[in-house]
Amino acid sequence: MTPLLKKAAATLLALAAPFASTPSHAQQAAPDGTSRAVPVASQERPTWVKVPTQTISAGGVDFAYRELGKHHGGIPLILLVHLAAVLDNWDPRVVDGLAAQRHVIAFDNRGVGTSSGAPSNTVEQMADDAIIFIKAKGYQQVDLFGFSMGGMIAQEIALKEPDLVRKMILAGTGPAGGEGISSVAGVANLDLLRGLLTGQDPKQFLFFTRTPGGIEAGKAFLKRLSERTDDRDKDITVSAYVAQLRALSAWGKKAPADLSRIRQPVLVANGDNDRMVPTINSHDLARRLPNSQLIIYADAGHGGVFQFHADFVSSSLEFLAR
Repeated sequence: MTPLLKKAAATLLALAAPFASTPSHAQQAAPDGTSRAVPVASQERPTWVKVPTQTISAGGVDFAYRELGKHHGGIPLILLVHLAAVLDNWDPRVVDGLAAQRHVIAFDNRGVGTSSGAPSNTVEQMADDAIIFIKAKGYQQVDLFGFSMGGMIAQEIALKEPDLVRKMILAGTGPAGGEGISSVAGVANLDLLRGLLTGQDPKQFLFFTRTPGGIEAGKAFLKRLSERTDDRDKDITVSAYVAQLRALSAWGKKAPADLSRIRQPVLVANGDNDRMVPTINSHDLARRLPNSQLIIYADAGHGGVFQFHADFVSSSLEFLAR
């Protein structure tokens, strides 16, 4: 990475990542010795913007995570996040919508956000970290929702430990060796510069189309990401961001995997004009996965599932309930 791009990457993090969090919840020791956040007593169940951040130690890493809907019981839904993202990059409408019927858990990967350790620089390592986290939570089987890079991690988990996965939702993502995936760094850095020149958040360009509908959806999405004001997660570091760019580049150049081995039901979703992970990859996934269904949102980009969050949540809950 040139000095110019390193400087640009640092600026991207300042623009696109959440504000540094200032924990506002007391901590106490859990029975297993890990640290747990103590939520403020309330008659109402917390929402995504209020739920406390917790930690669990496994594999030499203190994983930061948040969970909602535990009272539903059943198979938990593990959320796997996108490039440069931390907990506060999940759309509250999507998480709350899913948590209305499901037990939902999101976590920071190793070396990202509030999780400790050195950041992983391969998708395979990120999948290993996710498996460690899931097993540390005591789950023998989970559902996975992976967005963008998270969808790549989900595929690796299913290939590495098929018995651990019941169903998967793969949004805005693609297979190993997929078209344009090795160029994600170039697209991200270009839109970083576009954001700098226009004074806008780069996600407005990366996640949404430049049509009137896409622009308005992007503004609404960014506003939702700012709703949480207390106990926000830490920004991703430049070193972690660069490590993830390397992981995506390697994934894009990797030999295609035999996706016919993934027998689990899979819901694939994307916008019809994804610039980050070209939409053709979603069609490719749906074709190569033997038990899949595909949703493509019109006039939508990489963040199509956030733009059409109501439909996406409804479709996802119906899929998971089958």
